[in-house]
Amino acid sequence: MKKLLTFVLTAVTLLAGSNVFAQGKWGADSAECILYVSYYRDYFKQKSYDDAMRNWRQAYKLCPASASYNLLVDGGTLVKNVIKKNARNAEYKQALIDTLMTIYDQRAEFFPKQLVTSLNNKGADLHNLVKNDSKYLHDGFAGIIDALQEKVRPTILLYDYQALVDLYQAGNAEASQLIEAYQKYGDILSKVEIKTSADSSMVSDVKNGLGSLFASSQVATCENLVEIFTPRLEADPDNVELATSIVRTMNLADDCAGEDLYLKAVTVMHANNPSSASAYALYKLNANSNDVAAAIRYLEEALAYTDLDAATRAEYTYQLAAYCFKNGRNAQAFEAAKKVPDLDPSLAGKAYFLIGTIWGQARCGGNEVTGRANYWVAVDYFAKARAADESLAEEAQRYISRFSAFYPSVGDAFMYGYQKGQGFTASCGGMTASTTVKTQ
Repeated sequence: MKKLLTFVLTAVTLLAGSNVFAQGKWGADSAECILYVSYYRDYFKQKSYDDAMRNWRQAYKLCPASASYNLLVDGGTLVKNVIKKNARNAEYKQALIDTLMTIYDQRAEFFPKQLVTSLNNKGADLHNLVKNDSKYLHDGFAGIIDALQEKVRPTILLYDYQALVDLYQAGNAEASQLIEAYQKYGDILSKVEIKTSADSSMVSDVKNGLGSLFASSQVATCENLVEIFTPRLEADPDNVELATSIVRTMNLADDCAGEDLYLKAVTVMHANNPSSASAYALYKLNANSNDVAAAIRYLEEALAYTDLDAATRAEYTYQLAAYCFKNGRNAQAFEAAKKVPDLDPSLAGKAYFLIGTIWGQARCGGNEVTGRANYWVAVDYFAKARAADESLAEEAQRYISRFSAFYPSVGDAFMYGYQKGQGFTASCGGMTASTTVKTQ
């Protein structure tokens, strides 16, 4: 004891002569503060935590929280040890948890260089120690997230969202809170720094977890989302982050892609960060909304990007042809469909079949012979479809038989100066194609 007292007095003397002591680092009862710090540290090093705890309590009471970072870190270890021993004493355990959370807050406040570590560790302990108290958990996690933003440990976002879902299901939170939190946490995750593959995996897992919780909470109805986000986008129509968040959120709900809000949000995203994928998405959305001109414009824009591979370009081109034909734009459909076989021979049969259908419905001017030239061209392309794709052969043959019935007779052809097999250029409805005269 004499040896220990000598050590403490020596420490006090040294500190008394330092500038730190003069500034009051150790508080009004500096000698007592230092004495109990030395006591608890000696026991702590020996892992005699019960003895260390008794002395640490006194040190924590006497010393300013800003006096020593180690005082707070060690205190956290000692408090958790007591929590473990009193797991069945709910009231006492909760008081100890409150103390532990306060210690973490003091670490963050008085030692800002350690703020990120302190608050992330607080979140981990909050998750591990507190059960069946969703409000306490949400209040704690939300404070950590607000303070750290993208520096928060990603799993804490998931812990908090689970607590918020539990509150909602118990009738203690609003649907708008869940929707706003989902948006906010998605934005935070997009800014998290990825240093390793483990970081990437963690962020991915948390994103998936948030999506699953959001979907299972059943707050993601189109009605809720439209009600919440429509006035926000109207108030800030060029906000790309908001638009992106709206799209991401609405993608988790059922059948929201047909909503006007969804279309507007994707349009904002595309205007600020255009790509073939976003242009194609806008084609689909506008097609669903029956805005034919806009749908065609965006699909043509998607095709203008050079990053498309040959197969995708062929598929988009075929879709453009089919969509134009469906909406009465036969000449445009014909021009698009003609390009498909060269882009992807595997789609040649479908493209030829579509062209045959387009020409079969065309209207040609002229006399009894030339007015039926569209059927000649149609049969030419159905024959090509039959040869190019065996799966289309039977149906193509039916169309050949059907349209052949409309050929002019040999006599009519002769009267107008035409004979079977003669070359002919058909011009019908803004389309032109080379064919041969055909008769019944």
